[in-house]
Amino acid sequence: MTIDSRQVAAGMLQAVPFARTLGFEFVEVAPEAEGGVRAVVRLPDSPATHNHVGGPHAGAMFTLGETASGAVVLAAFAHLLDRATPLAVRADIAYRKLAMGPVRATARLGRPPAEVVAELEAGERPEFPVRVEIATEEGKPTSEMTVIWTLRPN
Repeated sequence: MTIDSRQVAAGMLQAVPFARTLGFEFVEVAPEAEGGVRAVVRLPDSPATHNHVGGPHAGAMFTLGETASGAVVLAAFAHLLDRATPLAVRADIAYRKLAMGPVRATARLGRPPAEVVAELEAGERPEFPVRVEIATEEGKPTSEMTVIWTLRPN
């Protein structure tokens, strides 16, 4: 699988204006083993996104994780956009430690893309997880998130 990370980043920033508003930076979108995809998205440190203790607001971190998961979905399934619309179905986040400064969300596809595509081709509406770790720039994990996505046939 070949992934043009600049194209994925541009597509996400065009489709999701809120990602532009928060100033997200797309660090990496890359293939992994067995057709998987990894995306890393960064939230710079800014007083505009701080909470009451001076770190990134929980809402900004949630949006960061959801955006990173969306980049994974776009990279893995862009070839299906003419016949299916990706939609987030639900999400779960656990804030484990206080985050300060810039943070990065690393998202990974939780099922092989071929399985998801096979379900879509069988006339089903597949659901699949994208797991996200949010960490400081130094790599200290602060939050864990799982976003369940579907491909809704057009």
